[in-house]
Amino acid sequence: MCAYAYGSESLGIRGKPVKPGKKDIAIQCKISGRQLEELQKHTWQMCEAFGLDTKIDNYKGVRPISFYSWDLDCLLDVLDMTLNDAKEYPDKQDEGYIQLHKLYVSLKHDYKETYEN
Repeated sequence: MCAYAYGSESLGIRGKPVKPGKKDIAIQCKISGRQLEELQKHTWQMCEAFGLDTKIDNYKGVRPISFYSWDLDCLLDVLDMTLNDAKEYPDKQDEGYIQLHKLYVSLKHDYKETYEN
């Protein structure tokens, strides 16, 4: 599961760092193996998310990665669209689909637990 953290920077408009506020909470989780491979296939859909695509592309799965609520909003939307795309995953029994769906469920649970309570 994921943990909570404060800190970390994302790149904003014109490549300048955007610093989260004092009350912004990050969720930290470790994504590796097939889940990471499948997630990295879809980062091109996150190109408007202030560096989220690059952050995930560069992530190696060794240490936990931090996501803020705005990162997770984008990430969950992309995963939802991808998992419901019959062209992307025509076989719902495919290992890639199963692993990406597990990641989606886990991130969505952590999002609700952290930001909706």
